[in-house]
Amino acid sequence: MRIRSILRAGALAAAAAILAGCAGQTTRNTPIEVFPDMDRQPKYRPQRPSEFFADGRASRAPVAGTVARGQLKLDDAFYTGVAGNQYVGRNPLPINSELLKLGQTRFNTFCSPCHDRTGQGKGIVGQRAMWLPTNLQEDRVRQMNDGEIFTIITEGRRSMPSYRFQIAGRDRWAIIAYVRALQRTTGSLDDVPRELRAGVR
Repeated sequence: MRIRSILRAGALAAAAAILAGCAGQTTRNTPIEVFPDMDRQPKYRPQRPSEFFADGRASRAPVAGTVARGQLKLDDAFYTGVAGNQYVGRNPLPINSELLKLGQTRFNTFCSPCHDRTGQGKGIVGQRAMWLPTNLQEDRVRQMNDGEIFTIITEGRRSMPSYRFQIAGRDRWAIIAYVRALQRTTGSLDDVPRELRAGVR
């Protein structure tokens, strides 16, 4: 029993010495491959040539109509702002405090640098650039359908770039809901009843 323990300890020590001796050593000899199929697998790597396919390319185009998982967008009106070749008239999302809060966050992040936080087009970018951002409070913008504003955010217009990749579709509709709320908050002191004007700052 004692001899067996000694042999076992000796075998472990020898294995440890052999493994320690391999650490950090370089050699030009071919390494021992226990599972060679892990190193040389029968597969194509991206952008490599292929003799199997007629066009000589290993990388294949997706099958026509293929849609990535979770990316199927059947509701054109929701994702484009257009239905039947016309802009969507009203926001398709239910307007509630959660949506307005999301819209405010996204507006302040992406829109306020140009349009400022009140939407009047007096943001820091407009002050330093050679062009003036649109005043979102003006009647022309108030008269736009929600779908048209969605399209402008998505595709851009004139000096405004596209935000399709920075802002998700639902967030674009949330921004529009918030812009509509901003448009209802503007006014002058004359719009306030006389007995309440003293409390307006």
